[in-house]
Amino acid sequence: MELRVLTDRLSVCRLSPDSPWPTPSAGPSFFSATRTADEISVVCVEDCAPAGDDVKVEPDWRALEVVGPLDFSMVGVMSSLTAPLADVDVSVFVVSTYDTDYILVHAAALERAIEVLRAAGHAVHAA
Repeated sequence: MELRVLTDRLSVCRLSPDSPWPTPSAGPSFFSATRTADEISVVCVEDCAPAGDDVKVEPDWRALEVVGPLDFSMVGVMSSLTAPLADVDVSVFVVSTYDTDYILVHAAALERAIEVLRAAGHAVHAA
């Protein structure tokens, strides 16, 4: 797989399920929102994280984008990327879109994640 490190620092946020739908920040920055019966999860640029009494924010994440688009018939993409990271205790948060996947790691673990993914045979292009 080929991956590209995104430059922005991101926050992973949890809002209550009855919160108003979050508005993405302006510009081409990363923004993802998912609503379930239990919560709304938002991943966004740190400076644009939602605020409020019912919001939990985990800042300081970095994203590695799987260069796509990926075909839906591809099997084992996430496994080939997350297994080597799990083997060295690098925690991940995964976001998928129609075209590709993103692996988020804490900023402090980014260099280790790049090193491990390259050793596993993946091409990683740092920002």
